[in-house]
Amino acid sequence: MSQFQPIEATALSTLITQQPVLLVDVRNEDEVMRGRIPNAIHIPLSMLPVEYQKLEDASHVVFYCHSGVRSALAADFAASKGFAHVYNLTGGVIAWARAGYDFVNQ
Repeated sequence: MSQFQPIEATALSTLITQQPVLLVDVRNEDEVMRGRIPNAIHIPLSMLPVEYQKLEDASHVVFYCHSGVRSALAADFAASKGFAHVYNLTGGVIAWARAGYDFVNQ
């Protein structure tokens, strides 16, 4: 059974300062245009099965979406492919914003 870990916004902010972390935004293009977490790459959830090789060099991968549902699917997929340190941002960008963290535009 594949496994990933949920991660809260504050814990993610700390993890980013301590480890090399690959942030993966799995939202649709129109959602990403409204802002994304700094240093995140964009791989829409529908494209993950054909683009997951882009994650292979990452030691820690954190997926996020709007509320955490699509990114949970993405995290589960990545874990099933053998990635060891896979996280899902609990609450997605909604939680990130509520915690007071910044976004950048494309």
